[in-house]
Amino acid sequence: MILHRLFPLAAALTLTACATQPAAVTSTPKPKPLWAFQQSDLPPDPAFRYGQLPGGMRFIIRRNATPAGTAQVRMDIATGSLDERESERGFAHYVEHMAFNGSTHVPEGEMIKLLERNGLSFGADTNAQTSFEQTLYMLDLPRADPKLLDTALMLMRETASELTFDAQAVARERGVVLSELRDGQGWQRTNLEDQLAFFYPAATYPKRLPIGTTEALNAATADTLKAFWAREYVPSKTTMVIVGDFDPDVVEAAIRTRFADWQAKPETPRPDQGKVDPKQKAAVDIHIDPSLSERITASRHGPWKDEPDTIANRRTALLRQIGYGVVNRRFQRMSRTIDPPFRGAGFGTSEVFKIGQTTNLIVDTTDGGWQRGFAAAAGAYARALKGTFTPTEIDEQVANIRTALENAAAGANTRPHSALTGAALALVRDEQVPTTPQSGLDRFNQFAPTITPATVMAALKAGAIPLKDPLIRFQGRTAPKGGEQALRQTFSKATRAKAPAGEVPAPIPFAYTDFGTPGTVVSDTTEPLYGIRQIRFANNVRLNLKRTDLAKDRVQLSLNLDGGEMLDSKAEPLRTELTAVLARGGLGKHSEDDLQTLLAGRSVSLGLGTSGDVFDTSATTTPRDLALQLQVWTALLTDPGYRPEGEVLYQQNIANFFARLRSSPGAALANSIGGIISDNDPRFTLQPQPAYSTLTYAKLRDALTERLTRGAIEIAVVGDIDEAATIAAVARTFGALSPREPEFRPYTAERQRAFTAKRGAEVIRHTGEANQAIIRMVWPTRDDSDADEAMAFALLAEVTGIEVLDTVREKLGKAYSPGASSSLSRVWTGYGTFTINASVDLADLTATRTALRETMRALAAAPVDPDVLQRARAPMLERIDNALKTNSGWMALAERAQTQPDRLQRAKAARARLENVTAANLQALARRYLTPEQAVELLVLPEEAPAPAN
Repeated sequence: MILHRLFPLAAALTLTACATQPAAVTSTPKPKPLWAFQQSDLPPDPAFRYGQLPGGMRFIIRRNATPAGTAQVRMDIATGSLDERESERGFAHYVEHMAFNGSTHVPEGEMIKLLERNGLSFGADTNAQTSFEQTLYMLDLPRADPKLLDTALMLMRETASELTFDAQAVARERGVVLSELRDGQGWQRTNLEDQLAFFYPAATYPKRLPIGTTEALNAATADTLKAFWAREYVPSKTTMVIVGDFDPDVVEAAIRTRFADWQAKPETPRPDQGKVDPKQKAAVDIHIDPSLSERITASRHGPWKDEPDTIANRRTALLRQIGYGVVNRRFQRMSRTIDPPFRGAGFGTSEVFKIGQTTNLIVDTTDGGWQRGFAAAAGAYARALKGTFTPTEIDEQVANIRTALENAAAGANTRPHSALTGAALALVRDEQVPTTPQSGLDRFNQFAPTITPATVMAALKAGAIPLKDPLIRFQGRTAPKGGEQALRQTFSKATRAKAPAGEVPAPIPFAYTDFGTPGTVVSDTTEPLYGIRQIRFANNVRLNLKRTDLAKDRVQLSLNLDGGEMLDSKAEPLRTELTAVLARGGLGKHSEDDLQTLLAGRSVSLGLGTSGDVFDTSATTTPRDLALQLQVWTALLTDPGYRPEGEVLYQQNIANFFARLRSSPGAALANSIGGIISDNDPRFTLQPQPAYSTLTYAKLRDALTERLTRGAIEIAVVGDIDEAATIAAVARTFGALSPREPEFRPYTAERQRAFTAKRGAEVIRHTGEANQAIIRMVWPTRDDSDADEAMAFALLAEVTGIEVLDTVREKLGKAYSPGASSSLSRVWTGYGTFTINASVDLADLTATRTALRETMRALAAAPVDPDVLQRARAPMLERIDNALKTNSGWMALAERAQTQPDRLQRAKAARARLENVTAANLQALARRYLTPEQAVELLVLPEEAPAPAN
């Protein structure tokens, strides 16, 4: 666990060893400045506009055009669960829910509808979140339209000062809030509560989790919620952040118009937050649950350090970051051996709000392996703090940080809204000064020569709290042999032992730079719809290029290799299972760990996955590392390492997976549904654990070698590229390979996938909480070969999602996030599914089933209401209009532009096709495919719960 302020601060580091010191303290305390940069020597980014209204509300505005013609609006209220009294536990979150349930000028239920009509999807573009210290309201505007901005600000003002808290609305929303609490219960929540109670018994926050308690939520009334809201939602605790493609003068004027008359109110002090006790030590906690993987944590507390955001403190934070990074890199290296002592380990220090700090050593081990793993990690920690770091270790960390800063500076002018919004909120919440990426790079370059093993170790020792007589917590499936005494003795003995470090290998050069004679281009055309350049090499490798200026200094790549799940069969359903961990076996001449050191400071990644009828991977890099990224990918295809470390990692994960197979309703459903709807076709059914435990790289090699050697390849490169240089780089790598098959194979027989003929209810059992249940209804539909019908199904899913949300969440108050989805396959012939889903209290199962069935019958019985249709269609149209404003949108078109050209034609016609779908079309689809009688109804119930009658 790394101190949460460290990594963000690396973006703007120190200039010199001698920083400007704060002015001497006088007898008269200075008032706290409005903004953190007013008492810092760090220059704030001048592109942000900062201001305050007469009532005390602050605002931050930033013009930005990535993506063009869009914006983000955020309203941050500096109140959360730490502001609650004992009787108000969960009120901050409950009030957040009530913001969508009626105000002076917006009737209950109309806020979401208004936003949907304007193209904002609920959840994706309209959302809110509550934490310990903040409540954040979020709107992502699909258009930089002054009228839409005014609508957004109107709704924010309604939330800030005009909520009505109708008693009936409060009662309806109570069920939704309680369902969210219920969905979060289980072994993970119980483990968290035990952990917090052990480490922080005198702090308030373990007893103020934002979700609240059932007792307090049931006792909440319209009056008590309104009282909390009126007390906490005051101008001086509110900051409006708007980042987008707007003239800042227009935005400021709009903010002032909506909020200038919001009158100042006094702030109510936050209740006592308790304390973190630095003297707390030598205690042991053992927490057992069948679903918990083994973990041991050793911790000590210290006082909170008030470290304002200054040049000197950023320098200190950088040195600490490097120190923690070196220690954690040593742990990582240990976990990648053939017989690793632990699955993973981490060392770091975290702030506990403003009441303390905690330094942690966290060790994840295999079941029963705690003693060996804990001893190994504790010994490595002790040696690190008693010894020295090597220049090689420091260089690796510095190289990664330098590259991150260089990349940030190069791409500064095309940062996405989210990055700038995040910087503004960091100023508001953590008092971090938003500096420019270039200034951060400049400070780093001036300070870098002073980063040495000695300065890093000094900073680490000054920042980390010594783990002397630590608090030790064990979690796992079975209690540790020897109990508390064995845990303490293991740590004590390991940290006293003296042994040579031996953690750092000697670096070697990267071995994969020459793949033979560069390939020759035999075809070079540009398709007319989107201007995607399509190239084919003599060895049949395809390359698609699209240069954009949407993200400066950023390049996206994708690789599709013929094969994928088509290599699996009913006789060998797990043939390609280990593909996901192929990269963990490294390359023939470099282990994965070697590669991490060799490629430090380079923007490259290594991996391969299985997706339908292809093996695929993707990466984001820079123009200067594009050639290296291609070399790394080519090396993986031509010389995968198949080292046993990757097998070990896989087997560790499989053991944990099967231990949690039915530990929650969601896990039980995910692990059962494939077999149920496929009539236990082995390709789509979870196999017994021994089938996975016997998988090896040798078997994977047999499965993959022919495809890696001969399979058709299509590569796409999108972004800030030099086309000639990119073609040359591909020619030297993939273009230099031996001839590939000229076409992707049809796999006609392999593409057959059946949907069960059984209908009606199917019960799945889980071992989670006794009140948790899930209802999922699944219908067979069709594949996506008909573009018109595919679009109609997509719209029908949006419509159904609105109807289900309205019925099950808003009217019944039975579920937090019911929804609908449609998936028409491009891979499996004739195959597709349509799904509705709700997570509910077991007691509400019958009522929710009835509501879902009635909703689906209504869709088949009558045309969709025109307003619902508009609310479903408008966000889809906005997504189509904004699709090509990011490199990711272009990549969706470019990645298979040669082998699946219909994707381009569909994209060009998508808007017109969507506008042409009528209510009658949707009704016809619902009537044909989606009546309740045609569904497989999956009921996920606790083990002892009786199965309901159909």
